[in-house]
Amino acid sequence: MTSNYEPILQNVEKHIPLSEADKVFFCSLLQERRYQKKEYLLREGNICHQLAFITSGCVKSYLLDRKGNEHILTIAIADWWVADYQSLVFDTPSELFIEAVEPTTALLLTKEKRNMLFARIPPFEQYFRILTERAFAVSQQRITDILSLPAAERYEQFLRRYHRIAGSFSQQQIASFIGVTPAFFSRMLKSKRPS
Repeated sequence: MTSNYEPILQNVEKHIPLSEADKVFFCSLLQERRYQKKEYLLREGNICHQLAFITSGCVKSYLLDRKGNEHILTIAIADWWVADYQSLVFDTPSELFIEAVEPTTALLLTKEKRNMLFARIPPFEQYFRILTERAFAVSQQRITDILSLPAAERYEQFLRRYHRIAGSFSQQQIASFIGVTPAFFSRMLKSKRPS
């Protein structure tokens, strides 16, 4: 087993045990792909056919409103899975873009190969159920935070959670992620600076 697969195998084995044969089969279904900064993993209007496990780098998923403003829904860093699950599950055109924020390497698992994985190694269904539950919980917490926490606290959370890659995001992108306008975010930063 090459070291490229170690991060994903460690992630899986936190939740389900794998035999050596399981590991070999699972890794045979994955495709490694490198993305340059600003390269798309998925574009709005395309159907999402695969999940991506980030091994290095960072991606964002976002949508554009009618005015062309970007609204970041998720940020995925190393050891995270990312996809447009609505498009993946229902085979409908995506409303999202998934884009590399910095040079990124991902291991891709198509929906078809994931189904093969479930048929051959049923515990993987439990693994993906756990991931789905956790993703839902994180999404729910993010909505709760946007509705209940002041913008300054949401910004502090962003810096704590994404300290390694925070510098890869523009002020406009950070404002989008924490749910404020760029003008409000700029005023907030100025008010925090010592006089």
